[in-house]
Amino acid sequence: MKAITYGTYGSPDVLEYRTDVPMPKLGADAVLIRVKAASVNPVDWKIQAGYLDSAMDTVFPVIPGWDVAGVVEQAGAGVTEFKAGDEVIGYVREDFVSRGTFAEYVAAPVRTLAHKPAALSFEQASGLPLAGLTAYQALTRHLEVRPGQTVLIHAAAGGVGSLAVQIARTLGVRVIGTASARNHDHLRALGAEPVEYGDGLADRVKALAPEGVDAVLDLVGGEALKVSPDLLAPGGRLASIADGAVLGLGGTFVFVRPDTADLARLAELADRGELTVDVAATFPLEQTADAQRLNMQGHTRGKIVVTIA
Repeated sequence: MKAITYGTYGSPDVLEYRTDVPMPKLGADAVLIRVKAASVNPVDWKIQAGYLDSAMDTVFPVIPGWDVAGVVEQAGAGVTEFKAGDEVIGYVREDFVSRGTFAEYVAAPVRTLAHKPAALSFEQASGLPLAGLTAYQALTRHLEVRPGQTVLIHAAAGGVGSLAVQIARTLGVRVIGTASARNHDHLRALGAEPVEYGDGLADRVKALAPEGVDAVLDLVGGEALKVSPDLLAPGGRLASIADGAVLGLGGTFVFVRPDTADLARLAELADRGELTVDVAATFPLEQTADAQRLNMQGHTRGKIVVTIA
């Protein structure tokens, strides 16, 4: 089958487009998916650079990618949840790094999958699992936001941020979002109150929430995270997906987990018209390295997607 692989840690330059990769073996609790689209996430190139080598076993050659949208070709012997022909989405993370989604086919454990929302294209749907689960789990489990509260989301116009804004709004939460000026209209359209990055950020947030915010979801780290504790109301909660320094500030670090129920909930929101995915750019499979390079720049609004013909 066609796939992107790498045989050693490194930059996007180590990626190789191949047409002779063996088909994945299908376990009893997995389904074989013909991949239609797979979205790029920062964790893909961070793993590829070796940043998680101390935390996850790596079996080379590696097919990168954890997000997928596609069609079930075959169900494993023990699978009752899906059948051939079903359109599915998944955050296909296993306990080791090797069998990813930038390929024609992937064998995905059913615990990582949900039915694809009909309201989204395959390209849009491929951008929902990792980013959507990250936002949903951070807001509902780590920050435990409730209707009527106010949440501040740093980097609110990015892939995770734009989904976090929409999810927070479905939870009945007021959203303040940091973003560059060019993305302020986009945030307003999603239902957030935008504030500019940079010097004076804290004052701008305090002008909108003088008594403090109930929760801060940090998606960028650095200076934005450092000023966040001072913006919290008494009893406020802080979480970050980007900077481990959050632990020293009394907050929690979020690492997303595959969860079928959570993913199905996101698909339901999409089908109800309450959640959509903004696709910033698409690339064919053989140009995955270029897709990674664009993602590494960190300035795109929405998701970068690789399509598989």
